[in-house]
Amino acid sequence: MLINMDDERVLAAVNAGSVPLVLIERKPPIAILKFNRPEALNALNDALIVDLARHLEDLDKDQEIRCVILTGGEKVFAAGADIREMAGRGASEMLRTDRLAKWEALRHMAKPLVAAVSGFALGGGCELALSCDIIIASQTAVFGQPEINIGVIPGAGGTQRLARALGKYRAMDMVLTGRRISAQEAFEFGLVSRVVPCADLMGEAERLALDIAAKPPLAMRLAKEAVIRAEDISLEAGLALERRFFYLLFSTEDQKEGMKAFLEKRPGKFQGK
Repeated sequence: MLINMDDERVLAAVNAGSVPLVLIERKPPIAILKFNRPEALNALNDALIVDLARHLEDLDKDQEIRCVILTGGEKVFAAGADIREMAGRGASEMLRTDRLAKWEALRHMAKPLVAAVSGFALGGGCELALSCDIIIASQTAVFGQPEINIGVIPGAGGTQRLARALGKYRAMDMVLTGRRISAQEAFEFGLVSRVVPCADLMGEAERLALDIAAKPPLAMRLAKEAVIRAEDISLEAGLALERRFFYLLFSTEDQKEGMKAFLEKRPGKFQGK
């Protein structure tokens, strides 16, 4: 992430605050990032997003971390963008500061991202979850893109990712009406991979992250990229990309270890080499 002068001012404000906007818990080989604006229902203001992007960049470079969990509170994951912060802005300021570009840190994260969602994930909160690789939801989770109700549209990928995840008609239903869907509906629609009781959410998310973290890191990275690229390229191009990645992994030590361990009927010890 390239830090510009506007970001420097935002980061200065973050560092001057007595309470961090994003809490980080390192539990190698996983890490947990938790939004920490409970008084504002974890509304995603500029400072929080810049701080989140900074943490993601650092964790992507951290050799001890192989999977990252994003989460909020029990009652709210993130209730959307900070409307108070945005309400008075004009188009020229929005274009100049280009705050939504900071969300690219999620898209460019090489390591797997797991969203653990409880309570409301609305607007930017829903888009943040959609930017992750896997979403686990508690039974209380609620997803929605209500931007239409305040005169705008989703701006951090909601229209595009919902259409890809749910199909045109369900995406249109949510985006044009602003209606919310429950965790169970989200599961039935294919938006989330697992629904668990609220009390079990973080335990399940950590078990999943640890399972992912135990896999060969280079194979994990290429597998993630291949699945993501499947949304943007033809089947023929996707199959060719998958085949190249498959062959490439035969140059890694992890491939040799993985196949040897399989034949010897023991767990593999993967080093990301």
